[in-house]
Amino acid sequence: GNKSAVVLLGGGSPKNFMLQTEPQIQEILGIKEAGHDYFLQFTDARPDTGGLSGATPHEAVSWGKIDPKRLPDAIVCYLDSTVALPLLTHYALARHKKRRLKRLYPKRNACMKKLTHEYLAHNKVKT
Repeated sequence: GNKSAVVLLGGGSPKNFMLQTEPQIQEILGIKEAGHDYFLQFTDARPDTGGLSGATPHEAVSWGKIDPKRLPDAIVCYLDSTVALPLLTHYALARHKKRRLKRLYPKRNACMKKLTHEYLAHNKVKT
């Protein structure tokens, strides 16, 4: 299918919620998927302190949240999010020309149909 990416500011519950979509697709829906293709996290939590926000991309691979083939491309930047987001935003806006907004909300029905089709292709429906 398509590629997926995560940009995480900090960690904790929002990080887990975002990353949990991949195991749900794999285990609950039964759709063959390797995990997110791109991973970028800004956090001030380090793995050596034991904080869950500091969980590395390597750990996410073990749960099927990140594609192991893409692990070398995963980036964790140890920087406070209030510093990182303005820098990243400025860079992105300065580096690329303006483009039309994608407006994903109106496309939600088409996305649900595609997900349902994938689910039905990989699972037998019990009647």
